[in-house]
Amino acid sequence: MPPVPCASPVRDPRRIAYAAELALGTDHFHEPRREDCPWCGSTRLRTRLRAPDLLQHKPGTFVLDRCRDCGHIFQNPRLSPAGLAFYHRDHDETDPENLPDPVLALRRSHRRHRADALLMRGVGEPESWLDVGTGHGHFPAAAKEVFPYTSFDGLDPTPRVVRARAAGHVEEAHIGHLADPRIARRLRGRYDVVSIFHHLAHAPDPRAELRGALTVLRPGGHLLVELPDPRSAFALLLGKWWPGHGQPRHLHLLPPANLRAELRAAGCTVLVTDRRSPHRPGDLAAALALALARLLPPDDVPWRAVPPSTPHRALRTLLSALTSPLVDATALLDHALAPLARRVPGLSNGYRVVARRDTA
Repeated sequence: MPPVPCASPVRDPRRIAYAAELALGTDHFHEPRREDCPWCGSTRLRTRLRAPDLLQHKPGTFVLDRCRDCGHIFQNPRLSPAGLAFYHRDHDETDPENLPDPVLALRRSHRRHRADALLMRGVGEPESWLDVGTGHGHFPAAAKEVFPYTSFDGLDPTPRVVRARAAGHVEEAHIGHLADPRIARRLRGRYDVVSIFHHLAHAPDPRAELRGALTVLRPGGHLLVELPDPRSAFALLLGKWWPGHGQPRHLHLLPPANLRAELRAAGCTVLVTDRRSPHRPGDLAAALALALARLLPPDDVPWRAVPPSTPHRALRTLLSALTSPLVDATALLDHALAPLARRVPGLSNGYRVVARRDTA
């Protein structure tokens, strides 16, 4: 039987589903724009940057606003739950580390995870530890080498935490956010340590997430938080290409002063604010990789209406091979600059806060 002339040659069900969603444009993926800061309520807002989706290259433009009074940076207008689901779809599946390009992943090595766990050696051997935003549970897997008698549980918005439990990285797996009162009540007062590594940037309500973290902590328990530092010189220099801006998936960027003030107001003693050692080499290489990927011919992804032609595929492969040495050389520069970044707080791209919950 001869083919139907008007039939589309593309039969990928995912491509058809994406086309149906994008037929309405992308504005419906956003909530209404805010006129005030979600952290302090000030109306003195200023646009920090506009950026497209630089990782998956899905359609849409995203805006980060900065509050002139408290310095809080937030996506405005923010993605709705449906928008978050759309822009996260097929992102988690691309790579076990949640990023498709190893240069952009800035992967936290096993050694780095162990170093993070060693920060808590001074508080003794915790009986129970909850890792929030644990993903595949790589941090608990490494931390067990430092605390072999500690029970590690994991919480993540995605089912990856279930796979972490199956792999033996965590003992209990919880799906969701600590901002959900049902989860916070179920886990109330169960943990000696709660760690939150780069998760608050993704949380729709980071203040509620912090309240939930303190709810599940026992009095005298410790909270370990690490975040991208929006005051980093790399953030200002690289703008939308800075990986810490992370559009469209980073909804909030908290300055260290805001986080410390929030924890103190909630009855915590801030023990450590570290704006040096959390630095991750890779800002320049990641920015270059993002820029080059933006210039390359499009790859075959289901949210594009038509797959790239064979010449386009060949050209992409060729250009990727030609530019790869340049990205590798820039990565070496990042590592050469790392010792300086770890000595000068303003150059580090991340910061860490350790606090103790003092009130019941």
